Amino acid sequence: MRNAHAVAGVRAAEGALMALLPDGALMQRAAAGLASACARLLRLADGVYGARVVVLVGSGDNGGDALYAGARLAARGAVVTAIAAASRAHQGGLAALRESGGRLIEAAGTDPAPAAQAAEAGAGQGPDVGAAQAAVEAIADADLIIDGLLGIGGRGGLREPAASLAAAAGRSGALVVAVDLPSGIEADTGEVAGAAVQADVTITFGTLKPGLLIDPGASCAGVVERVDIGLDPYLGGPDVAAPQSADIAAWLPRPSAESDKYRRGVLGVVAGSDRFTGAAPLAVGGAIRGGAGMVRLVSAPAAAAVVRQYWPEAVITTTGDGRPGDAVIAGAGQVQAWVAGPGMGTDEAAVSLLAAVLATDLPVLVDADGITMLAAHRRLLERSAPTLLTPHAGELARLLGAERPDVEAHRLRFATRAAAELGCTVLLKGSTTVIAPPGPGQEVLVNPTGTSWLATAGSGDVLSGLAGSLLAQGLDPLRAAGAAAYLHGMAARLAADGAPIGSTDIITALPAAIRAVAGG
Repeated sequence: MRNAHAVAGVRAAEGALMALLPDGALMQRAAAGLASACARLLRLADGVYGARVVVLVGSGDNGGDALYAGARLAARGAVVTAIAAASRAHQGGLAALRESGGRLIEAAGTDPAPAAQAAEAGAGQGPDVGAAQAAVEAIADADLIIDGLLGIGGRGGLREPAASLAAAAGRSGALVVAVDLPSGIEADTGEVAGAAVQADVTITFGTLKPGLLIDPGASCAGVVERVDIGLDPYLGGPDVAAPQSADIAAWLPRPSAESDKYRRGVLGVVAGSDRFTGAAPLAVGGAIRGGAGMVRLVSAPAAAAVVRQYWPEAVITTTGDGRPGDAVIAGAGQVQAWVAGPGMGTDEAAVSLLAAVLATDLPVLVDADGITMLAAHRRLLERSAPTLLTPHAGELARLLGAERPDVEAHRLRFATRAAAELGCTVLLKGSTTVIAPPGPGQEVLVNPTGTSWLATAGSGDVLSGLAGSLLAQGLDPLRAAGAAAYLHGMAARLAADGAPIGSTDIITALPAAIRAVAGG
């Protein structure tokens, strides 16, 4: 797992550790790790000696970390310029930088934007330039820029002059290295309320912060590297975690010599309709390739006919003969878990089927049309058995009475709210897939795999079948969702390889993804 801790837990751990260390020792550990990482990055270019390094400095401890790191780089021959965006900066760090030969530009109270516009237009102010112009010129000439403007306690977007300095850094072409997390990112959520630094590399201390794993913040972080500063013994359990391949391999069920199709897990799938015939074969395919020993499909005749062509091993019960939903579900046969929703429609017959599935005492995954129906029939979620919802942002917005842009901007907040409010595990699909458990004691999972080529019709149906198969094989909803999202994203990467794919390609690539994770 790549574990992340919220600010409160990090502060508590830092306080416990600092009580045992000499004053300033923890900052020196962080600065040493940051300087080492920056030196390594510079060596990949033209080397440290003579490299032009700019340190963007705010008033907090991140500014101190950055200044001490700048001092270490200056002592190794780099040309280091610190640009102070606040009237107050870390005095010890400033003194160390000056002693090592670095210089300071005080940009607090200035507006670098006009100077940046003049620089872009090719206009200069001659040798007697103001602080804002000098700052912009230093940034434009830099090989590496260290972002120490805000720390993990920062709230809201960057204000001036920090916002203009960050924008100038983004235009410079220099390698931008963020200290702990990019300035302007909400550490606990990944939310971005305004201007923010776009980093190429983020060097984070002690533990990852949730905002480094969740978009839009994750998209600003670049490559994230953790520097161990001794916090591990003082940190509690993670608030957010990103599973790695070893975690998925440990979770995945493996058949034994005694396994048969029933012991491997039987999944019931309610999907497809006469209008939407493709959802059923995609969900069934995801379930079969996800390891279910048997799939029992409940669907309309037209969709069932398509499934027979693609997946003859599926056992099919057709609808449309006037039987109520509970009679149809009872007659489908014994299963260990259900998936309901993909392409099944939202008419009264569909509601009856969904209600019958949710009335069972089995784990149920609800997706797509099923979530749309739940928005109008929330009472159906009043059940004691495990429930996994897999909405995209628009579906979750309808379910919670929110606006889609708000859900997309505040992914962690809405996923955890929905899980707590509805008593379900919630997998919120999107640029970062966030998986929130319904109660305390378990961390939120975020999925590290995937590709933008996954934005294709039917990919969510495949994910539903895959996650449902893992529920039927005995995984709890959080791990079933985490493993399914990981394998789904990896299969898409393998299938795409830089080119467009369809959802059937994801199904085809699932065995390769499972082999890659499980080691054959």
